[in-house]
Amino acid sequence: METYHVQFPGLGWTFDISNVAFSIGSYHVYWYGLIITAGLMLALIYAWRTAPRYNVNTSKLFNCVLVGLVTGIIGARLYFCAFKWDEYAANPISILYIHEGGLAIYGGIIGALLGGYVMAKIQKMRFLPILDVTMMGFLIGQGIGRWGNFMNQEAFGSATDLPWRMLSENTVINGAVTAVHPCFLYESIWCLLGFAVLHFFGKYRQRYAGQIFYLYLVWYGFERTIVEGLRMDSLYLPFRVFGAEIRVSQALSAVLVIVGLVLLLVNIKKEDPFYADYRRKKGIGRSQGKRQKAH
Repeated sequence: METYHVQFPGLGWTFDISNVAFSIGSYHVYWYGLIITAGLMLALIYAWRTAPRYNVNTSKLFNCVLVGLVTGIIGARLYFCAFKWDEYAANPISILYIHEGGLAIYGGIIGALLGGYVMAKIQKMRFLPILDVTMMGFLIGQGIGRWGNFMNQEAFGSATDLPWRMLSENTVINGAVTAVHPCFLYESIWCLLGFAVLHFFGKYRQRYAGQIFYLYLVWYGFERTIVEGLRMDSLYLPFRVFGAEIRVSQALSAVLVIVGLVLLLVNIKKEDPFYADYRRKKGIGRSQGKRQKAH
């Protein structure tokens, strides 16, 4: 059990937090796990309610989600260990010690998508609509899940004197406690804002399957490219590029932004009648149209 005295000195805020939510005897239930679970449950509820909007069968979708959860955890662990192999090479069995920490969000996303893709093919489902639904779920999960990093006082950034700087026993740089960028907060706000923006875009403006997914690549990739550059715990490529160390997630994020923009441009004239028909049948946007006509 760890207890932290967290300060936001520029804002005059002070908190005493513990990474343990409650204990049953000697067994501890950690905030990180509870917060991740809460994000997952909200993502599932959202997917259940909105899947018909994307022409996705909810029962089959949840089969994909269940498989994706398992492969996502595996992917998150393998991704992390692969780029820290020097720490695991001597004792590869320690890769299984997931309770000691060490998960990478991009590995989780890649693993979840691969597992979901296989299950979708088995069930003969179109994969792009599934991606649209699950990307919205990822934004919910990421936006909420990052608060688990706050409770653990991890995933923070470099030193800063900005008004919202954060300080605790864990924010140590070069051996000294230092006020840092609260990177967990940057990502949480960006992901929840992205969820709101893409939710309304999907409800009123989406024109074809995959459009939300492509927008997610740009939205999340842009933020992660910037914020990853601030992080103090980044994973690096095992080799230098032109003599420079490259942060894995920053490079991948930049690639995702480019891929997303290209896919949006390539499909700029694409249109699937299903989305307009669904909105018409549900009366979505009808009242707005009537007001415009009356005006």
